[in-house]
Amino acid sequence: MSKFGAWIQRQAPTRDSFERSRFLRPFAQRVFHPALWRFTRRSVPRGVALGLLVGIFLLIPGVQIAGVALLALPVRANIPIGAAMTFLSMPATTPFILFASVYVGESVLRLSGGSGRFYELIETSAPLSAWMDFVWTEAPMALVQGVAGLAIISVVAAALGYVLAAWFWRWWISSKWRRRSKALAAGG
Repeated sequence: MSKFGAWIQRQAPTRDSFERSRFLRPFAQRVFHPALWRFTRRSVPRGVALGLLVGIFLLIPGVQIAGVALLALPVRANIPIGAAMTFLSMPATTPFILFASVYVGESVLRLSGGSGRFYELIETSAPLSAWMDFVWTEAPMALVQGVAGLAIISVVAAALGYVLAAWFWRWWISSKWRRRSKALAAGG
């Protein structure tokens, strides 16, 4: 096993850690099905896509992993890979994800109100009445735009993750076969 593979195996959540989760106990028989823990050419890209989708969209640590474990059932995704992919949305990356989601949401939906009015209120040191007006009239639209942007980013990241994981899996297996055939040719 390569150094990278060994590192991934050490970092990935174990089946025991999932079994101890109080959120997953009611679903234990289904979540711990052996097929969801195997590394196959189909389950790994699905796990990557599911982990990115849930990890970026939910942004709530702990709930992300439980969400991946539960959603892995119907799509037959690899649970350890999916859980590991949720760690891409960590406290250091969350502000960037949120900023991008607001930007994407505003660009796609183009609803009135949003972050522009928020920054205007900050710059002008607006009174409390202006802030309350913003909260009741424009903030809900800004929230809708942010959630829409978050959904768009998570779906695009999941699709790209799936394609890249499938490509990487094929490249890795073919390189293993090439090395094996070279070794057989040199030795035989």
